[in-house]
Amino acid sequence: MDRTNRLLHSFAALADLGQELSETRDFEELARASLYIILGTLAIRRGALGIYDPETKRLRFVATRGIQLKLSEEELDATVHDALVAAASTGLWLSSEAVPPVRAAFGSPFELLMPLVVRRELIGLLLVGEKANQEPINQDDREIIAAMVRHVAVGIHNHHLMAEVKERAMENRRLYDDLRALYHDTVRAFAVAIDCKDAYTRGHSERVGFYAAAVARALGLSEDEIEGIRVAGYLHDIGKLIVDREVMNSKLRFSACDVPELRQHTIAGYEILARIRHPYADLPLLARYHHERLDGSGYPEGLCAHEIPLGAKIIALADAFDAMTTTRPYRPQLSFEEVLGELARGTGTQFDPGVVRAFAQVLLREAEEVQSSTERHPLFGLLDPSYVRLERNLPLIEGLLARAERALAAAG
Repeated sequence: MDRTNRLLHSFAALADLGQELSETRDFEELARASLYIILGTLAIRRGALGIYDPETKRLRFVATRGIQLKLSEEELDATVHDALVAAASTGLWLSSEAVPPVRAAFGSPFELLMPLVVRRELIGLLLVGEKANQEPINQDDREIIAAMVRHVAVGIHNHHLMAEVKERAMENRRLYDDLRALYHDTVRAFAVAIDCKDAYTRGHSERVGFYAAAVARALGLSEDEIEGIRVAGYLHDIGKLIVDREVMNSKLRFSACDVPELRQHTIAGYEILARIRHPYADLPLLARYHHERLDGSGYPEGLCAHEIPLGAKIIALADAFDAMTTTRPYRPQLSFEEVLGELARGTGTQFDPGVVRAFAQVLLREAEEVQSSTERHPLFGLLDPSYVRLERNLPLIEGLLARAERALAAAG
């Protein structure tokens, strides 16, 4: 093969090697493919590729060809390490150029050693033996191998960098998940503290968070938005921490308009939450506006329809649903039929029709699942098993859905 053909062949091999390095994700496959391409380019019969670990100062052979014996790990002392880094651009003839410690470590059965070095950092090394035709490796061969080894060194170095980035990303993800779990545990602890002030509403805030998240999911919101609304459900009543316990547990039925202190709990909740950095930016507003009504008769600001954030509309329905399905100091628990009737009557005035439709869809989906399975499902699972009688309530749920759809159509 003349020099021109050899150069063309070498460039083609470099191109193959570059493609292999860019496409291969498995490290062992990358090392093996790199070794085979280099040896195949010059018809070299045997070779080995080792990777250096700077932490342990050991060289581990990850790919070999044409060698019967298994190469053991080598610990590189400072003399060998420095000699390899110094020979990065040219390599070393093991018989004549290598310092004795290098020759002792790698001299048999190989002829040429090519260090893999990137920015004076030892990545590994390539060992090559004789050609298949018994011709000696000459200077031209050496330069071709040096060029290809530089590609391999960069490819392995990049692979290490990507592995480190991936590991750091996984560690950051674990830290994020831990912090998120801690945040949620803290939020739920606040929810318990809020509900403990009212003997009749134990578990109310957590249930509101659950119902609100189910509605948000049915509306097709993103996972972050769903999670934010769930947390808002947990904390929507945090302002009640300032309300007198006797007022909250009074057996007299009254509206927030009758008791200014109750009316203020939404504003107090906003002020408490606005001082805290949350992952969910709208959280304080959802606490402030969860008692607003579409017809403008709510509080604290009397907002109408589009002025009320969607999350607050969702919390309002979830809050009302849990209030009606539990016993309160001023009235017993409503029947499920009565609850559905109240939701239908409030659609378009108190409750957003789109939110009611999504909630009805959640109820219908769970009703269908309950009928086909003996398992208790998440939403109905929060209610007493005898509370919801599907054979009687299913038409009412379908009626609620139809009422919401009519209201949406009327609103244009």
